[in-house]
Amino acid sequence: LSFIFSCKGPNNAELTQTTISDSNTYCTPIGPLQFVYLHGNNYEYRSNKPVQIAEYVRRIFKDSKGNMWFGTNAYGVCRYDGDTLVYFSTHEGLTGHQVTGIIEDQRGNIWFSTNGGVSMYDGNIFTNYTAMDGLSSNSVWSIFEDSRGIIWAGTVSGLCKFDPNNEAKFVGFSIPKADVLDPTPRFSTSLVSSIMEDKNGKLWFGTDGVGVCKYNPSANGNGEKRFTNFTTKDGLCDNSIVSILEDKDGHLWFSSLVGGLSQYDGKSFTNFSVANSNIGDNEVWTMYQDKSGNIWFSSEGYGIYRYEDSLLNFSKNEGLPIPAVQSIFEDEQGILWVGGGNGLYLFNGQRFTQVTRNGPWGGC
Repeated sequence: LSFIFSCKGPNNAELTQTTISDSNTYCTPIGPLQFVYLHGNNYEYRSNKPVQIAEYVRRIFKDSKGNMWFGTNAYGVCRYDGDTLVYFSTHEGLTGHQVTGIIEDQRGNIWFSTNGGVSMYDGNIFTNYTAMDGLSSNSVWSIFEDSRGIIWAGTVSGLCKFDPNNEAKFVGFSIPKADVLDPTPRFSTSLVSSIMEDKNGKLWFGTDGVGVCKYNPSANGNGEKRFTNFTTKDGLCDNSIVSILEDKDGHLWFSSLVGGLSQYDGKSFTNFSVANSNIGDNEVWTMYQDKSGNIWFSSEGYGIYRYEDSLLNFSKNEGLPIPAVQSIFEDEQGILWVGGGNGLYLFNGQRFTQVTRNGPWGGC
């Protein structure tokens, strides 16, 4: 099932004809839309009032061609190319309806991690990878391409990698688990929920319950450690890490769902949490650094925070009714795109505006 919107202006969107291959599969539209029967299994949808991009926008990504991609929690991914909003679901070939990650590789292909595996989109077709193609699980939580062109996928059952130059499928990649007394994962200590490469070429993997693992691919037995684990024993905010970021100064940031977030300068951790009276809630899904160097991050029920020299909160008073923010992105005009539970919003530095399928689309 694909939804296609033709957007001729910020408030001039009209949904064009959409084909349903099986009318028994989907009988309820997303949001308050009207069914207009045309013929056969073809229907036209028109909206009487603005409809959200999705009830839950989990990921926001802009590719090298200027397309905006929005990963949803239940309806696959939608792409806005400056004129048209197109939804891609499992009916179009996407592996799953929940999109947990979006990246673009060095060849210009767009990769999606989903609850049904990994999909690679070349602009025309999807190439899919599942457990039959080497993934340790079809429940994939993170996806990343490193500087060598290797695609990494973090699943609920472990880490996998794919070398497009030498391999036809994903292969498992084992990382050591830290020795944590009585770990309390939400799902599994094998889950790799976040992947990041720092400026020195080291890869960092966030896990569910056993902290962070640093991998040095260039270690060759000359005294450099191949793997290094960090946990709360070392000062990390929590042992379940969901997001990793490196700022312009080379400091690493780690966010968690129950312990707030940590800044790591290579020697010690500085933590931001409810206990330190820094933030409203310790559930921090996402982090982002804007062009000015400010660190933005979410806090469950408290919108988003901006950190420069001090913390500043933006939430319901500024028009952001999202309890759980899961994605933050800054466009060329300096506008922040914020997605999570209750849809997609734009932030101009003072007020939030909801983005519906009719726009507004800002300067993207």
